[in-house]
Amino acid sequence: MSDKIKHPGLWGVFFTVVSLAWIFPIVLVVINSFKAKAYISRNAFSIPTGKQFVGFENYTRGIERTNLIASFGWTVVVTVGAVALILLCTSMCAWWIVRVDNWVARTLYVLFLFNMIVPFQMVMFTLSKLADMLSLNTPWGLWFVYLGFGAGLAVFIFTGVIKGIPQELEESAMIDGASVPRIFFRIVLPIMKPAIVSVAILETMWIWNDFLLPYLTLDMRKYKTMSIAIQYLKGGYGSVDMGAMMGCLVLAIVPIIIFYLICQKYIISGVMAGAVKG
Repeated sequence: MSDKIKHPGLWGVFFTVVSLAWIFPIVLVVINSFKAKAYISRNAFSIPTGKQFVGFENYTRGIERTNLIASFGWTVVVTVGAVALILLCTSMCAWWIVRVDNWVARTLYVLFLFNMIVPFQMVMFTLSKLADMLSLNTPWGLWFVYLGFGAGLAVFIFTGVIKGIPQELEESAMIDGASVPRIFFRIVLPIMKPAIVSVAILETMWIWNDFLLPYLTLDMRKYKTMSIAIQYLKGGYGSVDMGAMMGCLVLAIVPIIIFYLICQKYIISGVMAGAVKG
């Protein structure tokens, strides 16, 4: 019998401590978002009371200074569009790789895996130049940039899932006269639902919180995501409006936490489905 089974209480305590260590920075941001900016650096760990407590003043000031509502809209456009494009293209690509299974498909699969291990710093400057040349410096142009960087993980998970789908189902549908798109969208895609939801969650969390790719590609005069807009709270000579920044950070964190809590049950099932035969 393993130690995990012998001492379940010890493991519970351990993971509780680890969870609290991860949650503590978020709690600290929330606490300081209700505190006057003069006290944030002085007493960062104290509960806001008396003169320290300013209510929602930091939130309103942050929204006004960063035009956060517009940035929220652009963040939604970028995230939803990019995730939808990644799911559609990579699921079809993974299906082709598994079912064709020749040297071209296997080479393409290796390239997708290689995509996950190439450091972003190696391509960031070339990417910025290329995005300007191809007019990808818009939210919808950024969809294709995210497709390139997010395809590796998605294809890896989807190929594992598709290997576990009996090919006889597709052959039967083909005998009944179903076209290739109909087979994929009516048979294969519904079976892949747990993995699709899992990949959607992982990609959404990455894209929503990403700062570097939008910063390198987007035209800042027209478009700013929330992560970029919050950085504009920094003033000259290193001055930062910490109160407004804390309020904006909370507003940026809350939507993705709600999304994660709603969809978290699909993550393990989807990843495991892709790892069984991947």
